[in-house]
This record gives sequence, structure tokens and C-alpha cells, in this order.
Amino acid sequence: MSKIVIIGAGAMGSAFAVPCADNSNEVFLVGSFLEDKVINEIKHLNNFHPILKSQLPNNIKVLKFSEFKDEISDARTFSFLHELEMLLEHGLIKGGDLNNAIVYVDKEISSDTVEKLKKAFNKETISVKPNGILDNLTLHYPNEAARHKLLDVIGDLALVGTRIQGKIIANKPGHFVNTQFAKKLSKIIKIEKRNAVPQVDLNQKPLMDVVQIMKMLPHRQPFLLIDKIFELSDTHVLGSKNVTMNEDFFRGHFPGSPVMPGVLIVEAMAQTGGILILSTVPDPENYLTYFMKIDNVKFKQMVVPGDTLVFKCDLISPIRRGICHMQGYAYANGKLACEAELMAQISKVK
Repeated sequence: MSKIVIIGAGAMGSAFAVPCADNSNEVFLVGSFLEDKVINEIKHLNNFHPILKSQLPNNIKVLKFSEFKDEISDARTFSFLHELEMLLEHGLIKGGDLNNAIVYVDKEISSDTVEKLKKAFNKETISVKPNGILDNLTLHYPNEAARHKLLDVIGDLALVGTRIQGKIIANKPGHFVNTQFAKKLSKIIKIEKRNAVPQVDLNQKPLMDVVQIMKMLPHRQPFLLIDKIFELSDTHVLGSKNVTMNEDFFRGHFPGSPVMPGVLIVEAMAQTGGILILSTVPDPENYLTYFMKIDNVKFKQMVVPGDTLVFKCDLISPIRRGICHMQGYAYANGKLACEAELMAQISKVK
């Protein structure tokens, strides 16, 4: 059974394998996540097929992302004649145009196939050029097929949703392999982001203490659930709360086995995010913040008296019309305790 393999270096540092339907050849993508911002042309077409064996000459050109529009984006898709014959047999070619796809003739073309191609593409004549390409098609590049494979890899890996600073080596890639690789990579990135515990010195002087927090937030005891703000930017905020046995909710949750209610962890996370959204207005004391939506809430571990909660909220999208969409995380004892997507809106009351 062939495998799709990703081997990560540096921050990723992970390896995994996924079964692939191709039993005849090893099919894989290898990612090395280093500070390398160039992309290499795909090398898998060398010796892959007799017609394509000269796709990449020895003096292979290294392409940069800045050259994508001029060097890669117009590389057309391609297929082999035997694949085209199968499509013709099943009547699947509708509105096709040989000017939009390269057809490599990998077998002797029969007169019956020629007639079917004429009908399918509404052409009076069908010919095969000396370079083995169907019809009088002029290639954009001698190695256009290889460049189209590169285009596929770039497009499919865009599904990851994160810019990749690294090097991808693709051996016989295809959309299935590429998208499986993208899913695995996306999952690794999500896990790493989620488990990336903020490194903050809780003993340092905070950016905002509880007195300054109360100047922005309308909440008061016993419902003010954050003590300090350590970081605040246009896109993120980092705060903390010391959880003590004196918290009012521990009287009933639970007697003899105190556990901080999960909904209050989410509330504390939202209050931290409230600092982020209220920092965008000149008079935050005149605003109230209201929940609009909470999604994908997950609780990972209990929070008990003596723990220090560290909250991190990152904008998912820019703040518009007072509406803030955030990804929030709560950490305790160096581990993720809770995560959630939060949406809130501020409303002026004075």
C-alpha cells in the first residue's frame, strides 16, 4: 500500500502516513518547514511516462512566488489519450476545448477515435504534432505539464489556510494526495496553535491591573473574572485570573470538590476579549459588551482553587461595526483548559 508522507522539520517536527489508493507507485508529499520562500518545479514527471520524460531539463529553473502569475498560473491541465478515450466512451466530454487542455498521445490513435474526437470537439480535422500532442496546440512552456502539477499543489495546499514557509517535495502528486496532505497539515497547525501555551511572566508588572480593567469593563465582583492584562494589540489580548477558594461560585460548585464552572471560564475568556474590542473606542466606559454567538466550545481539563488561568484571544476577522469575532483559549497549569469561538458586539449606553 502506498502512502502519503509528511516529514516536518523545525516547529512542525511531526511525521505521519495516510493510505493511498495507488498500489503501484510510492505517492508522497514531503514538507520541510524551514525559512525557504521559493518553490521548486515538480520533478515527478521525469521518467514518469515516455512522452513526458523530458519535462524537466538539467538546468531546472527555480521559481519564486512572485513569479506565480507569469510562470505558473497559465499552465493548462493535461491528460493522456487513453484517458480521453474512456471519457468519450461514456459520453462525459461536454463542451471541451483542446485549447484549454493538453492531450498527450500515448498510444496509436485509431480512425474511430479520430472521428469521435472530431465530433466531441467540433473540429474538421484532428492531428498529432511531432511532440506527441493532440491537435495543433502550442505549449506555453516546454514543461507545461510539470508546471500544471505545481499549480495543482499550490492550489490544493492553499486549503490549509496558512502561509507555508518551507519546501514541499511532491512525488507523483494528484488532487487526492494533495488534499489529504493539506488536511493533515491543517490539523497539525491547529493542534500546535491550540497547545501553544503563552509564555508570560505572571509576576511582571501587567499592562493593566484590575483597577484599570474596571475602567474599561462594566463588570464588578463577584462577576469580574479577570485580574490582569499582559498583552494587547490590534489583533490579540492576553490576560489572567487567579482562581481562589474565596470565589463565590465554589460554595455550590461543588461542596467538598470545588471545580470552576465551564461557563464561567468562557465568560472570563469573553471578558478578556472585551478588553480587545473596547480598546477600539475612545470612551469604553460608555459601552456594554453583549454575546452574539459561541461556537466550538471544548473543555479539556478541570480548573480548581489555586490554579492560574491564562486567557488568549485572537481576532478571527477584523472588527467591524463593533462586532468582534475571536478565537479564545484558556490555559491552566501549562495545559489547554478550554477553547471557543466567540462573537460579541459593543453597544453604547451613554
